[in-house]
Amino acid sequence: MQPTLVGDLLQIRPLNRQDFDALYEVASDPLVWEQHPAKERWKREVFSELFERLLAGGGGLVIIERASGAVIGSSSYYEYRSAERDIVVGYTFFARRCWGGLYNSELKSLMLAHAFRFVDRVWFHVGTENWRSQRAMKKVGARLSHRAVRESGGVVSEFLHYVIEKP
Repeated sequence: MQPTLVGDLLQIRPLNRQDFDALYEVASDPLVWEQHPAKERWKREVFSELFERLLAGGGGLVIIERASGAVIGSSSYYEYRSAERDIVVGYTFFARRCWGGLYNSELKSLMLAHAFRFVDRVWFHVGTENWRSQRAMKKVGARLSHRAVRESGGVVSEFLHYVIEKP
C-alpha cells in the first residue's frame, strides 16, 4: 500500500514522520481546503490529526516534484478490500502552484497502474462541493457511481463515489 513510484514530474514515496513540516507547509494554505468538507485542515492541529491517520493507516504517500525536490502534496491508498478486489485512492492534495492537471494526471496514472496490479477497481471519495476534484475525476476517466454519507476527519457529509475499473 506504500509503493515508491516515479514519473516524469513526480516521485511518490511512503509518508514518514519526518515529512510533517514540509507537508504542513503545503497544507497550511486555506485555499487548498476551501472546497473540502473538512475546511479547517489548514490549521496545524487539524492537519496533524489527518497526518497521524495517514501514518497509522499504512497507505499514506508524499508527493515530491522531481525537478525541484520539493514536497508538493500527499495522497493515500486506503480501505483495501481483498475479497472485492478494490481500494480507495484519496486524501489527495497539492500545493496551489501544482493545480491544473499535469501533476494530478501523472499522480493518478502512477497510482492506478500500481493499484491495478492487485485490484480490479479503484474508488475515489469526493466532497459534493469540491468542484476541482470532480473535474479532475472526469479528466482521469473516473465514472460517478453513487453518493454516500461518510466521515472524514470528524466531519460527516455526503461524498460522491467515483470508480475506475481495471482496463
